Amino acid sequence: METKKKPLFIAFSSQKGGVGKSTFTTLVASTLHYRLGYNIAVFDADFPQHSLIKMKDRDLKMIMENEALKKMAYKQFTTINKKAYPIMQHRSDSVLEAAHEFVNASVIPVDVVFFDLPGTVNTPGILKALAGMHHIFTPITADRVVMESTLVFTQLLQDVIMKKGETDIKTINLFWNQVDGRESTPLYELYNNLIKELGLSLMQSHVKNSTRFRKESEVDSKTIFRSTLMPPDERLMKACQLDLFMKEFQKIIQL
Repeated sequence: METKKKPLFIAFSSQKGGVGKSTFTTLVASTLHYRLGYNIAVFDADFPQHSLIKMKDRDLKMIMENEALKKMAYKQFTTINKKAYPIMQHRSDSVLEAAHEFVNASVIPVDVVFFDLPGTVNTPGILKALAGMHHIFTPITADRVVMESTLVFTQLLQDVIMKKGETDIKTINLFWNQVDGRESTPLYELYNNLIKELGLSLMQSHVKNSTRFRKESEVDSKTIFRSTLMPPDERLMKACQLDLFMKEFQKIIQL
């Protein structure tokens, strides 16, 4: 009897808002699904904002109002011959069960399920949800408050949840986001050494700072960066080194 291949459960997770977890969920999911041919599903459990659900509504409206993007979307979907990946809203305390039910019921084999989770450990069920991930990726910026919050959070996952053994977590990966080339290199070296001393994993990729991470595409735009319906433009990916991040990301999760 042939059994379904189990999908990877992945979360971009952080205890600090504004570092890019929802944005990276979208960028990576869209690259894998629309450009690289994998089948992706997303669960938006980030109550109360549910930003990915709202983003998909905005993306659809933007494409319908922009002739250039409408043509791009039509060409894309007829070429890849598959639908947009689903984004489902759910509570964090039962999102794992919902994901397993979705995967088991899906006619199309799912390769990766992404989870957009709340940014606080006080949320009911959040630790259980995190323990059910196979890989966790945490964006960090060279900011003292962000670093302190992130390092405490990551050590909690590594030293408490993973050491208890009741977890599916294989890797926890910090990575630099919003890197400004004008910032002093010693600052990054200081944090890199601290991360190493704490025994935490840091990705080699540095994603450069870009206004594209914080703004929706303009109404008259002819390129796409952050979208739930289309992959990010390859030139824009290269400009902020997101292309290098994707290669390292795929290597880590062995996809």
